[in-house]
Amino acid sequence: MGHTVFISFKTEDKAFKDEIQSWPDLDYIDKSLNEAILSDDQDYVMQRIRSDYLSRSTVTIFLIGRHSAEILGADEQYYIKKELQGSLYSGAGNTKNGILGVILPSMTSSIYLGDYQCGTCGDSHRNVDVGDCNAIREFGYNYFIPNEKCSWSEDDRYCVLVPWDTFVGDPEKWIDEAFAKRSAPIASKTRVRP
Repeated sequence: MGHTVFISFKTEDKAFKDEIQSWPDLDYIDKSLNEAILSDDQDYVMQRIRSDYLSRSTVTIFLIGRHSAEILGADEQYYIKKELQGSLYSGAGNTKNGILGVILPSMTSSIYLGDYQCGTCGDSHRNVDVGDCNAIREFGYNYFIPNEKCSWSEDDRYCVLVPWDTFVGDPEKWIDEAFAKRSAPIASKTRVRP
């Protein structure tokens, strides 16, 4: 694999992180934000996260499990939110990471809700729920970046989303797809703190 990844995960999902790190061709950074960076200057906080934790990474893998939802509260999600914010942050001497959301098996049926017939265009669309009940807002917003359409194509999304079983079948493909988003036009529409 050609890209260095950072894995953002909840402690309860550590077994999945460990499995990813066991793959022989994966270049990863094994750091986690475990202590709050005490400052009211959000640019300073983002620069510290980028330099201290994410500096060599180009893709962040966000493991989406039962414990990684926005609704669990700001204190519970502080570190994972900051890791995703730091991944989306472009500042002095760094560019944002591609974001790859990997849906863990326990969450697949909560996120992929089937297809529906659109009342606006008449086409069939996949119903995907990466809202606050299932994911961190920084992921959900940048997956469904607001647009004037009734649906989102892959070009309308910055974040990439894949179920665990599909990801493990060809991780390089999905990491490459997330990396490519960094230079795609949609990269200019991301938000660090939605």
